[in-house]
This record gives sequence, structure tokens and C-alpha cells, in this order.
Amino acid sequence: MELVATENQTMIAQMVRDFGATHIKPFMREWDETQEFPVEVFHKLGELGLMGVLVPQEYGGAGFGYTEYVTAIAELSKIDPSIGLSMAAHNSLCTGHILQHASEEQKRKYLPKLASGEWIGAWGLTEPNTGSDAGNMRTTAVLDGDYFVLNGAKNFITHGKSGNVAVVIARTGEVGDSHGMTAFIIEQGTPGFAAGRKEDKLGMRASETTELIFTDCRVPKENVIGKVGDGFVQALKVLDGGRISIAALSLGIAQGAYEAALQYSKERHQFNQPISNFQGISFKLADMATEIEAASLLTYRSADMKDQGLNVNRESAMAKLYASEVCVRVSNEAVQIFGGYGYTKDYPAEKFYRDSKLCTIGEGTSEIQKLVIARTILK
Repeated sequence: MELVATENQTMIAQMVRDFGATHIKPFMREWDETQEFPVEVFHKLGELGLMGVLVPQEYGGAGFGYTEYVTAIAELSKIDPSIGLSMAAHNSLCTGHILQHASEEQKRKYLPKLASGEWIGAWGLTEPNTGSDAGNMRTTAVLDGDYFVLNGAKNFITHGKSGNVAVVIARTGEVGDSHGMTAFIIEQGTPGFAAGRKEDKLGMRASETTELIFTDCRVPKENVIGKVGDGFVQALKVLDGGRISIAALSLGIAQGAYEAALQYSKERHQFNQPISNFQGISFKLADMATEIEAASLLTYRSADMKDQGLNVNRESAMAKLYASEVCVRVSNEAVQIFGGYGYTKDYPAEKFYRDSKLCTIGEGTSEIQKLVIARTILK
């Protein structure tokens, strides 16, 4: 594992910083206040190759690996975690599912549009009454001639309204059967397929989150990804990579909050000296820096293993668990270092704090990560 940033990583990091200074920072507070999902930003990210980081060049992608991918997400998330989250969900979930499991014909049809940012992708697994218990999903897909007819609903879907295409997992077999679910590609505008309520969220407010509703939605058989019944197994493999995405997102949030707190501690004076001189503050910063470094190592290790084609079930869960918990702790301490100003929207600490909490919930809660890790070590 290479511990020094590669030329590609350095290039991507600088490109994201430059892009963020022009296209994100001036508008992020307004997006947060209004919960606006800035679609045009993602079209522009597509022009930079960041909407298809892992997609091979033959399908119009950048053709990079997971180490470059982690760098891109972390750098975006240091600026605005909402943008980092949406970029990660598009890449690892919808696009990633098609890249890993779709037919060659499906890849050639959808990947170029997704990788270019022309189309935004969504991914539907979670349901209102299942959450982590995905095996008991109630959204059904019943074969009717050359079509599957879908009925049900998904919730907490990133880009559920604005997405041009969604990969959706629905039940085609018995409840609780891990081989009784199937993945479908469904385009926006398909009759019976609609977005429902948009969530009013604590944080990540510029990343759109809505319901997906299916009412006698007829999906052609050729839109099935892989084999009928393989959808849940495919989803678990997709989530292994998704955990690395959330670890990278968490890492970026933690780094952004830490850097803001570090700078403030040097500028803020009390008792005729910068507050960074006080042990109570300097020890907080030392703990923050150490935990971020550990989270970074776990995250890049899992990315490196993924690039090598190794099983990352345990490593990605460890990275996601630790990095997400670190980003909450670091963001909390950043608010504390800013003091009263940390509780206001005039400074960045409160937004990092609000945004951080999702990382311990999305794509598998911390408790689910511990379950995954425990299962691997107790075999």
C-alpha cells in the first residue's frame, strides 16, 4: 500500500479544490438553507470525470481506481459534504451497480451518460418499514409477459426526484429469501414510477433525499440486472464499495472540521494569547489529528484492497465504522473549539456538525458495521 499521495491523487485534489472555490463555496450556504439540489454542479463534475471515476474509459469514464476515488470524495466533502455525498452515491451505488453486475449491452447504454454527468443516478434498496432489514422488503415485482410489474415504495433515496435513472431492488420471491430479490434499471418517466415526499433533513441538505413510489410500474425484462433473484446478493457487493465511499465522505468532513478549528484556534485570542496555546484546546486538536490519521489509514487500506480485487467486506466495514464515528467526534470538538461562534451559521463548524451524523447511519448504521465485522472475525 502506497502511503504517499500519487501524482493522480495530487492532481485530483487540486482540481477539486479549484472547482470548489468557484462552483461550490459561494453558493453552499444558500443551498443548505433552501435544500436546493444543484444539478448543474454535477453536470460540471461530470465534465471533470468525477461522475465516473471508477468507470473504464471505454464506457466514457475516468478509469481511475478506489484510491483516486477516495481522494475525490474526501476533497469535495472538506468543502461541502452534501456535494461529496451525492457524488459518492451516484458513483458507488447506481453507476457502481451497473458497472459491476449489468450486461454489456446495459453498460454501453447507461454508463456513458452516467459517467459524463449527463444523467444523475439513484439507487433504491431501503424501504419505510425495513431499514437494515432489507430481506423483508415489501416492494414486489411480478412477471407479466415481457414485463415485471412493480408495486411498493422506497425511501431515503438520494436523487430520487432528480435522478434520470435508478437501480431498484424489488422482491420477486418469498419474503426473507436472500435469492428472492431482483435488481432493475428504471428510467425517469416510466409510467407508474414517481418520486414521493422530499425529506426535510438535519444535514446534507443540498443532497436530495426522497421516496420512490411504484404503482403498477411495468419494467421490461431486458432491464433486469444479472439473473432474476440475484438482486440482494448484488446489493451486498455494491455496499462493500459503498462503505468505502462513506468512509471517504466521513474522512473529508473530519478533515474540514479539523482544519477550520485549527485555523480558528490560532486566530482567536483570549487572555492575550491564541487559544491554541491552552492545553485544553491543543489536546483536543491532537486527538482530532490522530483519529483522522487513523481513519485515513483504514479508508485507504480498504481502497487499496478493493483496487487489488480482494474481498473488502470486513475492511470496508471497519473503515466506515471508524471514520464515521471519528467525523462525528471531530465535528463536535470543532464546535466546542469555536465556542459560541461554533453554534452560529457564520462559521463552518455547525454545518460540519450537522452533516456528520448521517455518516453513522447511511449505507449501514454503525451497529450494522459491527455486526458485519463480528461475523467475519467469529467465523
